[in-house]
Amino acid sequence: MDFVAVSKRLSYVLRHRPDSVALTLDPNGWVAVDDLLAALAAHGRPVSRAELDAVVAGNDKRRFAVQAGPDGRDRIRASQGHSIPVDLGLDAVTPPPVLFHGTSAATVPAIRAEGLRKGRRHHVHLSSDRATAHRVGARRRGGRSQVSILEIDAATMAADGYPFYRSANGVWLTDHVPPEYLR
Repeated sequence: MDFVAVSKRLSYVLRHRPDSVALTLDPNGWVAVDDLLAALAAHGRPVSRAELDAVVAGNDKRRFAVQAGPDGRDRIRASQGHSIPVDLGLDAVTPPPVLFHGTSAATVPAIRAEGLRKGRRHHVHLSSDRATAHRVGARRRGGRSQVSILEIDAATMAADGYPFYRSANGVWLTDHVPPEYLR
């Protein structure tokens, strides 16, 4: 099994394009595991339940959550990063004083001018430590450019009324980071 390919396919379907395999997520982003596996197989990308479980369990970033649904069937969703409407049911929480965002050095001037924007996703994704931010920045840029780590003055942002959320896998989320909170 190509672990990375299966993880990317699941991310694509569960975060961005469930319609690509004729699926509909519920309002909170969940879909029955059996329905997902059947849809992937019907669209020429079969994944076994064992492979799915290995990807979910082996993903160090816990990108996916699996739990029993109200009907007793296992269901799955992406933990965050959606570009389609979903309500993850996250409550605003107090962030640590400083959060981090990894990006390519080439994007820093634009970010300094406009801040961090969520783009097509629901939120800006932030890390609680530099090492994680570096890994995220390197992955997003395919390792082809120098990674810059931006510090976010989360304590001041929160004091100024900006809400923060923490996803099930520990990623910090907010709607926008204005440039005055960046270092």
